[in-house]
Amino acid sequence: MVIGVPREIKNNENRVALTPAGTKELTKRGHTVYVETGAGVGSGFSDEEYRGAGAESIDVAADLFQQAEMIIKVKEPVEVEYGLIRRDQLVFTYFHFASNEPLTRAMIDSGAICLSYETVEKLDGSLPLLIPMSEVAGRMAIQEGAKYLEKPLQGRGILLGGVPGVKPAKVLILGAGVVGTNAAKIAAGMGADVTVVDVNLARLRYLDDVMPRNVHTLVSNEYTIRQMITDHDLIVGGVLIPGAKAPRLITRDMLSSMRPGTVLVDVAVDQGGCIETCTPTTHENPTYIIDGVVHYCVANMPGAVPYTSTLALTNATLPYAVKLANYGWVKACQDNEDLKRGLNIIGGHIVYQAVADAFNLPFASIKKYL
Repeated sequence: MVIGVPREIKNNENRVALTPAGTKELTKRGHTVYVETGAGVGSGFSDEEYRGAGAESIDVAADLFQQAEMIIKVKEPVEVEYGLIRRDQLVFTYFHFASNEPLTRAMIDSGAICLSYETVEKLDGSLPLLIPMSEVAGRMAIQEGAKYLEKPLQGRGILLGGVPGVKPAKVLILGAGVVGTNAAKIAAGMGADVTVVDVNLARLRYLDDVMPRNVHTLVSNEYTIRQMITDHDLIVGGVLIPGAKAPRLITRDMLSSMRPGTVLVDVAVDQGGCIETCTPTTHENPTYIIDGVVHYCVANMPGAVPYTSTLALTNATLPYAVKLANYGWVKACQDNEDLKRGLNIIGGHIVYQAVADAFNLPFASIKKYL
């Protein structure tokens, strides 16, 4: 198979979809890998390293898209890339369709095969290609939140871990999944007073067993959240419904009950956000303020630590990319239920129910194609 790895062009996106090591795994199996010139530089990988692993460099993105049977990316295609994607081409990347109608319609029009990292799902319900970036984003949520609590950045001016004689900051984490667990781990390690809320009692019992004593658990409901936000300094949104828009747990009216300088970090923003007032921002302009509350809503948080993120992502995606390259998407998805669940759009038709529901668009059974 001919595989193309374009340079990411989203704002401050320095990750790359394939490392030189991953490239070698594909080329040694007889596949052709084209890497756009400079694609790996932001993650610390030179063009020479890719060529040493058997890849060929291509200077122009349009040429790479034209020649590749499978495109492997990190982030969803942006508008200038829509026209480069052609019918029956396999695109393997994060799409987050349910929060982006223009992208969804563009990919329907392209006739491409859209296989989404974030909906590849194991039988136990885990999301193997979302987990590594959720781990990074969850940890970064506390790192960034602690920074924006500083007064020069219009936060409350509170040190996350406090000092002897001064109480630490209070951190509220919405969701006890991968993002929430990693956020709680870092916040607890920094000495904060941490509360994690979720509707899953079994998950809360697990966290109660494994987390240190400065992490508390509560069942999530609107009444509890409204109470908690009045005195918490940093609030992290980490709620996920695979492939669908995130539920709104903090609404516009709730901001008035928060203290000025409270910081909101919505990790779910690339799936529509679980905080109503959050809209996607960039690493270049990561925050804005509404009612005195600082909103950090960067949609590609792991892009700020691209070396770590690229290695973590390729560790997870490469085995699936190899299957797709070796057998083609039809056979690979027939043989592998994880990959089958990753299919969102095929030849102009939506085959993932949550995406169709998000925009009231027609849904087609995947059985027709497999």
